[in-house]
Amino acid sequence: MQVPTLQTERLLLRPFTLADAPTLVPLIGARGVAATTLRIPHPYSIRDAEAFLSHGESGNEMPFAIVSRGTGTLIGGIGLRLESAHNHAELGYWLGVPYWGKGYATEAALAVVRYGFEELRLHRIQASHFSSNPASGNVLRKIGMSHEGCKREHILKWGKYLDLELYGMVRADPQ
Repeated sequence: MQVPTLQTERLLLRPFTLADAPTLVPLIGARGVAATTLRIPHPYSIRDAEAFLSHGESGNEMPFAIVSRGTGTLIGGIGLRLESAHNHAELGYWLGVPYWGKGYATEAALAVVRYGFEELRLHRIQASHFSSNPASGNVLRKIGMSHEGCKREHILKWGKYLDLELYGMVRADPQ
């Protein structure tokens, strides 16, 4: 499935390209970013970036680069991991540390969730975050997701077991 380009007031959500690699490494490679995500290794190398970027979209993943419309600067990433057999998707996102706390994650997540429900006709979108990252829970609640539970000590990250907070919404929910 081809990743479209979406626009919000301040952001452009577009497919990643190999040209994003030099900018991607210092952003996603920050320890603070890796500490809040499940699938981002630390340290993060140019080889990691190139492997991710060459993988691109697959049949079940739709990764978007989050770009500032004002400056054209890559500031993060967001995407849907589709489960077509069940007509649902998992939302995931990250932002470079300099862009935290500015509302970008909420703005991007609203656009991707809207796209998922309106264009992809998904029935459900879910997301999760580590309990140690309450800011991510704030984003998920702001976009209309409901807290559905906690998987205690579910993830082993850097030698510690972490709780995973679960959120979700269905197309019929108010957005």
